[in-house]
Amino acid sequence: MTDAIAIALAALSHAATPVPAAASGDVPAASVWSLMLQGGVMMIPLAVCSFVVVAVTAERLTTLRRARVAPRSFAADLDTLLARGAAGVPDARVLCERSNTPLARIADAGLQRVGRPLEEIERHMTAAGEHELFDLRKRMRALSVVASAAPLLGLIGTIFGMIRAFRSVAASGEALGRTEVLAEGIYEALITTAAGLLVAVPALMAYHWLSGKIERLTRELDRVCVPLAERLASFAPNAKRGHAAPPEILHAESKSDAHPDTQPAASAGAMA
Repeated sequence: MTDAIAIALAALSHAATPVPAAASGDVPAASVWSLMLQGGVMMIPLAVCSFVVVAVTAERLTTLRRARVAPRSFAADLDTLLARGAAGVPDARVLCERSNTPLARIADAGLQRVGRPLEEIERHMTAAGEHELFDLRKRMRALSVVASAAPLLGLIGTIFGMIRAFRSVAASGEALGRTEVLAEGIYEALITTAAGLLVAVPALMAYHWLSGKIERLTRELDRVCVPLAERLASFAPNAKRGHAAPPEILHAESKSDAHPDTQPAASAGAMA
């Protein structure tokens, strides 16, 4: 009985003895900078990709605000000016020049051709809208490229790390049978995979979020510009009476009306 109690106390005392960190296999916490250094050379392009994502997202968030694309106040002021008919067109063009937003530039493309056929106004406003849509989507391709390329860059870094780990094991005869040597190499190799995913996921989310904002702004531009084109076409003086006479004909008719005795005198002279 005494021997059993002594053995039990010895076991408890051995269990209570603190184990050093190296013997327990605990890995010390690593900082972000140390992880980047351990990731190898592929961490450099991944770091560049992360800066691109942050810069493009911040720039697009600043640009794609409704107040800078299709402000509500501009649409209301434009509607008020055009309620005066064709007389309000010059003031409407001044308003577009002062606003200098995508909506204002599209509207000005139609105001420059007020009174023309509807097809011509729509054609020029559509061309201006396509140009503005291109500007709204500017730099969005960079986010798409980063979202697709970052995981591949991380995978390449992982493959390079695995190659180095197995090469070090094969080159050292003492490393055979020591799993900690191989585990250390794999641990360092997987850092680039994690870094690639950490860059790609935010880039993909930012791309789809900003694409949704662009679609909403495009629908707002269509909502304002489609009725505007029809309204500007209705200002044509001969919109319901067919095409107007060419300017040369009108000029000749006005001269003949102003001098009615010219043609009879000429015909009398010819008869004489």
